Amino acid sequence: MAQKYAVRASWLVAVRSKILYEQRMLTELFTSKTRIKVLLKLFLNPEVSCYLRELATEFSQSPNALKCELDSLSEAGYLEREQNGRSIYFKANKRHPFFSEISSIVRKTLGIDKLIDEVVANLGDVRSVYILDDYALGKDSGLIDLLLVGDVDSGELEFLRSVTEKKINRKIRTMVVMPDEFEGNSGVFLNRPHWKVV
Repeated sequence: MAQKYAVRASWLVAVRSKILYEQRMLTELFTSKTRIKVLLKLFLNPEVSCYLRELATEFSQSPNALKCELDSLSEAGYLEREQNGRSIYFKANKRHPFFSEISSIVRKTLGIDKLIDEVVANLGDVRSVYILDDYALGKDSGLIDLLLVGDVDSGELEFLRSVTEKKINRKIRTMVVMPDEFEGNSGVFLNRPHWKVV
């Protein structure tokens, strides 16, 4: 038992070092903090679209400074622009050749890729995983809400939750639903903002 925990502890240190390295890589790749915020917001969940004033309020940035970043990312093809009434909405361009790489960097930076990999690999019969609320909207609020559909080992889930929280420096709140219960009431469970990741 002691050896098992020693292996997990060394694995935790290695994963945490990797996450810190990937966070530094993102900062070095995109020198503007505003640009990093935009990429995190729009590439975390590529279904999210936002307009300028909404982003300016969320980031506590001046609309003019933010507009320059949005225009630059749009001109480079990373973002799509769509006029809706008097507002222009921006979202990640899923057809861009670097879309999957940027999306992967964003998920690694937030630790979400590790979280999902661990859930699927270690918790038994996991049929699907949904991220709810803030992260489904592309907001890095520090609290990740997960909905797990499947027959999950609750003891292993609690262990994994506590270990993963330390690795990614975010709180994790979980809800587990059996597949038959989910199928009969999916609308009840998914009436919040959601994003299916598995």
